[in-house]
Amino acid sequence: MKTQRFMPVAGILLSAAFFSGCYKEDVTQPALKADSEVAVTAQATAVAMNSWMTSLPDNSSIAALSIPGTHDSGARVEPVAGTAKCQDLTIAAQLEAGVRFLDIRCRHIGNAFAIHHGSIYQNMNFNDVLVACTSFLTSHPGETIVMSVKEEYDATDNTRSFEQTFDTYVQQYSAFWSLGATIPTLGQVRGKIVLLRRFGATATPKGIDATAWADNTTFTINNSNASLKIQDQYVVPDNNVKWNNINALFTEANTQSNNVLYVNFTSGYKSLIFGIPSITTVSGNINPRINTYFTSNTHGRFGIIPMDFVNAERASLIANTNF
Repeated sequence: MKTQRFMPVAGILLSAAFFSGCYKEDVTQPALKADSEVAVTAQATAVAMNSWMTSLPDNSSIAALSIPGTHDSGARVEPVAGTAKCQDLTIAAQLEAGVRFLDIRCRHIGNAFAIHHGSIYQNMNFNDVLVACTSFLTSHPGETIVMSVKEEYDATDNTRSFEQTFDTYVQQYSAFWSLGATIPTLGQVRGKIVLLRRFGATATPKGIDATAWADNTTFTINNSNASLKIQDQYVVPDNNVKWNNINALFTEANTQSNNVLYVNFTSGYKSLIFGIPSITTVSGNINPRINTYFTSNTHGRFGIIPMDFVNAERASLIANTNF
């Protein structure tokens, strides 16, 4: 059985990875008993990633944290390998693994939201996302989820606006939404979904306004209620260039004002022969660099970090930096 290093943090233990199994206790075999005790500790450690925000002070600004996230959080279906799938874990499993930022892409169809990656339906709807999120928050009321909501692909067969349909989902789960326009503290939004809004709205406030999202670059959004700095270079001609952009924003987030909400997308794709996009060509190179970076940079504020193919190890390395 593999051994595991643990880091005690603020009264809880955060794991660098989940254990794959354990031995039954046998008093006649001390070595197996020791392994069993380690496995029990590992299970408790894994559960701690469900609640890593809970022990942080109420006055902690969301902008002052390092937050593991996922890019295209619902994208687990693709017609051709490497072209559309961005995650292995379900939304529920991502939250269990420590992810607290979700990037949700909604196609407006039939006055409802279907989850898409481009033209590809992901075999789930917005209500499925909200069931997973509200179930998690009910079980872990000390946590919060930052959710980016963006309109994706072509709107079809609707009699109302995207905003109006979104409002119906808010009404259905009204107890779980936080729609303030300013960047909140944890104490203000525990047990809530904080909206990062990437769609137009006629009624405000309706979440943190990120409608001035620039395309395929690093950019700043400043409005009267919130300031954001975002790196979202998703077309990646060279992985070293992408990593340099990621690394630059890590450095800035760790050294600049806590009033700015940093969102640093580590995701992207390379165009291969005939223009076919390859997501895994980027994630296979960048994800190991993230692991290496946060193995060395173990404390500080690094912002929201949306990733492709998140796992518990990578999420815990990022979450650990808050303690």
